[in-house]
Amino acid sequence: MASTAARTPLIPPKDLESFQQHLAKSTRILALLGAGLSASSGLPTFRGAGGLWRTHDATALATPEAFSRDPGLVWQFYSYRRHMALNAKPNPAHYALAELARKKDGFMTLSQNVDGLSPRAGHPAEKLKLLHGSLFDVKCSDFFCQYFESNNYTDPIVPALAIPTEEDPTTTEAIKARELDIADENVSLPELAIRDLPRCPTCKRGLLRPGVVWFGEMLPSGVLDDIDQWMSQPEKIDLIMVIGTSAKVYPAAGFVDSARAKGARVAVINMDRSDKPMGGMSKNDWFFEGDAAQIMPEILKSVIGEITQMSDLAEQAS
Repeated sequence: MASTAARTPLIPPKDLESFQQHLAKSTRILALLGAGLSASSGLPTFRGAGGLWRTHDATALATPEAFSRDPGLVWQFYSYRRHMALNAKPNPAHYALAELARKKDGFMTLSQNVDGLSPRAGHPAEKLKLLHGSLFDVKCSDFFCQYFESNNYTDPIVPALAIPTEEDPTTTEAIKARELDIADENVSLPELAIRDLPRCPTCKRGLLRPGVVWFGEMLPSGVLDDIDQWMSQPEKIDLIMVIGTSAKVYPAAGFVDSARAKGARVAVINMDRSDKPMGGMSKNDWFFEGDAAQIMPEILKSVIGEITQMSDLAEQAS
């Protein structure tokens, strides 16, 4: 019987050589990141219609209306995601991109991810634009209050959102608590009152909410202004790397189109060869099929050298 073991992604030598030659002479480089970048870090993505958290369509929880209707449920969903992200580690692709940002002055990264792994890998903040915000930003939900806090890594953010535990009888030491998986619908969620949820320390009226962009909301205007300013510079763009995303939905698809219009060659790094940008691929583009965590350090090695993973910022702060 043939082996069913997963095949190690193979980077065709000619493609690797031509990409690295182009990378070496590129001065203006753009990277567009999606959920596939963090796949090797073990994070659930809840991507696409029908992605469920317990019995709930995860996308239906990511709306202002859902928060207004049941802020306790929405906060439990996002508290779970914060907890999972904090327990995940940046993978080699995060570190490789962070190192490229330090090596190349004209490098800009646009991330659709909210998991905080790129910042924790040491990606320079001025070269990382978070299109959808971050799980670790919080802001006041009151219309008239402008309170905003970034890099809030408190887990749980309030005691009532702590992951429930049970005694673990399998340990040979004293009985220890084991976290329950609240993504499992068979695990009961604690009942929360409004008073149990994070409240704005400034206005004292509004509830705090996750600082992510929900469906129906505009992308951050400051982020879009920064991107527009970078894109509109007179110099050509040499390369755009599309990593872990199909880039078939706007505005992501628009960034690929705009970069190509300014002369960029396109390199796609994705597990699924059918996931190509809306505008398709030309004969001068590259498609590297496989896990970004394995591919990125390899294709960038000629510029960044070998990646030595450093302790992430969250660990340094603890």
